[in-house]
This record gives sequence, C-alpha cells and structure tokens, in this order.
Amino acid sequence: MGLAPNQIRMPFPVAPSPGQALELAPGILWLRLPLPMALDHVNCYALDDGDGDGWTILDTGIDSRKSRALWESIMAGPLQGRPVRRLVVTHHHPDHIGLAGWFQSQGAELVTTRTAWLFARMLTLDVQDRPRPETLAFWRAAGMDPDLLARRAEERPFNFADMVAPIPLGFTRIAEGDRIRMGGRDWLVRVGHGHAPEQATFWSLSDNLVLGGDQLLPGISPNLGVYATEPGADPVADWIASCESFQPHARADHLVLPGHKLPFTGLPFRLTQMIDNHLGALARLIDHLGQPRTAADCFGALFKRPISEGEYGLALVEAVAHLNHLHKAGRIARTRQPDGGDLWQDLR
Repeated sequence: MGLAPNQIRMPFPVAPSPGQALELAPGILWLRLPLPMALDHVNCYALDDGDGDGWTILDTGIDSRKSRALWESIMAGPLQGRPVRRLVVTHHHPDHIGLAGWFQSQGAELVTTRTAWLFARMLTLDVQDRPRPETLAFWRAAGMDPDLLARRAEERPFNFADMVAPIPLGFTRIAEGDRIRMGGRDWLVRVGHGHAPEQATFWSLSDNLVLGGDQLLPGISPNLGVYATEPGADPVADWIASCESFQPHARADHLVLPGHKLPFTGLPFRLTQMIDNHLGALARLIDHLGQPRTAADCFGALFKRPISEGEYGLALVEAVAHLNHLHKAGRIARTRQPDGGDLWQDLR
C-alpha cells in the first residue's frame, strides 16, 4: 500500500534518551541532546564512515558541561570508542554548532556552509555586557513594551558565546549542489534559507533518507526572525522560496531526519503545510492592519495565542519578519513615529 499523499507519519515514535542512540538505518544513529529552553532538545546524528575510519557527526547541541559529558558518554558507548573524524553542521544556531570548536580541538574536521561558518565565527567574537544602541533602536521601532525595553537595556543580553565554544580558524565549505559521502552513502547538498541563511540539507542518492536540520521539521515551524543586524530582511520570502525549491525533489516515502521532534515521512505534504502556515499568517496580519499597529501589537493575529515574556523576543522578531514581507510586496505602509517606533497599516 502506498503512502497517503496528505499524511505525515512518524515511524520512530520514541526518541533516544540522552546519552543513548537509536539506529534509524544501517550506519546512521539518532542522538538527542537536551536544551535549557522551551524546545528542550536538539537531534544530532552519527554516521558510520566504516573501515575503522570513525564517525561523522551531524550537529552538536549547545556548549555546556552537561552536553560535553553526554558526548563523552556517547563516544565511549554508542560510538564504541572510535574517533569523531568529521563534524557536519547544518546551520549556525547555537543548538547546532555549539560544540563544533570542542570537536575541532579534538581533531575533527568542520564541514559547513560559508555563511554558517562566518556567522558563527563573527557572533562568538561579539560579546556584549549591555545591548548595543542599534539593538535598542530596533526594539523601540518594533514597539517593545517600554517597561520591558527599559529593563532589558540594563541587563546583560544573551551572547552567542554563552552557548557556543570558541571556533578556531579553518573549515571545509559545502554549497548548493555539492556531493558529500557520509555513513556509506553519497548525499546531495540542497541549501535552504529563512530560518538561517544558507542552511544545508542532505538528500541521500542511494536510499530514501534526508537530513533536514531545522529546514524540514514536523509539526512546528522554526522561527523566521529579523534582527538589528539586518533590520530590512525578508526571511519569510526566503523561507517560502526554499520550500518551493524543495518540492520537485520531495517524495512521500522520504524519511526526513529533522533537527527537532521525530523523524517523519510525507515530505511533499509537509512542505505545502509549511508554505500555507505563513501564507495564512500573512492573511491574518493584513486583516489586523486595518488601523495602524506596531509589530508588538500583531502577536495575537500572527500566533493566535498569548505570548509569555520568555517568548517575547522570538515573537517580536518574527512579527517584524512578516511585516517586512508585506511591506516589500507593497501591501502595507510603514510610518516612523517621533519616538522611533514604526506603525504599519494596510494600504487598501
């Protein structure tokens, strides 16, 4: 019986415990590292390069004492004491590249896209005691609650280096269309954008496996955020274009090994869902902008649920992303107020 075209299945419904591994296919182990946040885990994968050559690891978790201890346990246990020769990183976010430098210090080769390496290297070197003036201006423009803005202006912000080990010079670049051999298979590199610039996904040329990173997730959508580093960015357009670019290659029987949640099949349907999710959010946002609003005023329309203080920052940058998209499409107007805040309104 063929797979239903509009159904997502989870053939591995139970994730491995921290420090343990689950074999998903010959030569491919699924590992899970804990995260100290609402999304409390990241998936990593170990690919057996055979002939005693050791392992390729895909993504790492954050840099913490707990993560390092778990990896030491994994290397002694499921990885059978054989060396990690190579570390492949899908994108530059801390939960995926956090321990890259630690693995490199033990002799592993780092393989990733140029943009991922440059972003990670830059951000680990940018440690701040207080938010920069550009960040405060960005928050003010987005309509951050004044009391929250005043409090955060005096607090040490999250620094990338808090969760990412120092990254030494030197890496091996992968790019769109490259081929890489891992776990006894040749994989084609397909690059996506939106959640992170130049995020690598890997499509097996010999079976139905896809290593999806955060570009291909089941059930949840990764954050599409705009930051003070590029306040005019349009990651929503990048995301939709990437989903569309994957559609001709996706098969219902592909087993996607994602960066979070559970491995799944039904990729064509999931890609359509991911596009529709943001098109629906944009439609709700247009309806909400019949009168001038700040980005912070748009949480209810976009997310359809209350946003806690712990989620506020991610919600704010995603609201700006959707507003930027509509503005670039010529569908809404933006007006800068004397206090530095931006008001957005439908042009109809």
